[in-house]
Amino acid sequence: MPAVYLSRKMFYGWVVVAACFIIGTVIFGIYFSFGVFFKSIEAEFDLPRAAVSAILSVQMVLGILFTIAGGWASDRYGPRMVFLLMGLFTGLSLVLTSRVDAFWQLFITYSLLLSMGANATYVVLTSTVSHWFAAKRGLALGIAGSGVGLGAMVVPLLATFLISALDWRAAYLVIGLLAWAIVLPLSRLLRKEPADIGAQPDGASFQSSVETGQPGIEDTLPYLSLPQAWRTRSFWMVMFIWLFFAGNAFLVFTHIVPHATDMGISREGAATVLSIIGGVGIAGRIFMGGVSDRMGRKSALVMSTLVQAGAMVWLVWAQSLWALYVFAVVYGFTYGGINSTASALICDAFGLARIGAILGVLDIGFGLGGAIGPALGGLVFDARGDYQMAFWLGAASMLIVTWLVVLIRREVGRQI
Repeated sequence: MPAVYLSRKMFYGWVVVAACFIIGTVIFGIYFSFGVFFKSIEAEFDLPRAAVSAILSVQMVLGILFTIAGGWASDRYGPRMVFLLMGLFTGLSLVLTSRVDAFWQLFITYSLLLSMGANATYVVLTSTVSHWFAAKRGLALGIAGSGVGLGAMVVPLLATFLISALDWRAAYLVIGLLAWAIVLPLSRLLRKEPADIGAQPDGASFQSSVETGQPGIEDTLPYLSLPQAWRTRSFWMVMFIWLFFAGNAFLVFTHIVPHATDMGISREGAATVLSIIGGVGIAGRIFMGGVSDRMGRKSALVMSTLVQAGAMVWLVWAQSLWALYVFAVVYGFTYGGINSTASALICDAFGLARIGAILGVLDIGFGLGGAIGPALGGLVFDARGDYQMAFWLGAASMLIVTWLVVLIRREVGRQI
């Protein structure tokens, strides 16, 4: 098989990382570009901002169910089939969204279908890459997950160009077709774990465990089942970390472009702020993922959450494009660092054998936070005419995240 041939020339785990990186670039780029379309949808259907925000909030709530299903399916069937289906639904969502003629239809074409296509991406990506790496897990997750940053940098700029050159409907149509063209073929490169090609994590050995009659490395590692993990303190700490972290993140991703244009900044300049967050996030994921392999997950994570809280305070007073650029650099770096470091920390805490199901259920917190953040930002703006109070709440949420990180412990050894 091609995978076996490649694995004898180089460690196939890096092929998996590359495929996950590109798939993540496309899906996460779509996921985080909603803010670019925000005012076009607002004007098209003559809506208040809380109503437009509800489209994303409903998508996040619905996504909880599909994330849990995606995590379970990844453990059971592997990432190849899961990402194939996700790519199909992601493209279908945008193609149909380009054809809507009533506001309520967006809750089906965007909120429902995109939740089926995009929301499990983090869970399936993290589960897949974590199976392939042990000693370099933080670095590998940082590289694979940096597709989030590249997607958030490239897709909003592409969407802005297409909206200006054509309109928002044509932009969604083009991006939906690109999703099909990129994600579907790449999903075929994915394998669930090294044992599928007779390898071991980190490329430690390419001799098949079937050939030797000995269990593979992952077969001998301790792990927690979902019911066991559910009963631990750290499980609930992570659940609330995702709740507060996602609430702040989606507040920023949804409202930073409208906030910037409200200040008189052009749509292109505002989209650049979002793109900088994504671009710098690539460096944050790779750098902090590698740092966490050396200095420890919790120390790296606490550092990132505290700096992100400071970035949100800066955003309250940022009144010019250059100040927003400063915010974007700091926020993007810490957002990327938190994602890769927290993902590795979760895998360390609970083991790998059932990590897809565990990550899927933990993503309930992320989904709820992602629903609350945009809605809260819209409500605050409609009530006060600005986002300052919402940004203060975002800063407070990251301080809470810092405290919760300190309480996490390695649970897998405590349950055996």
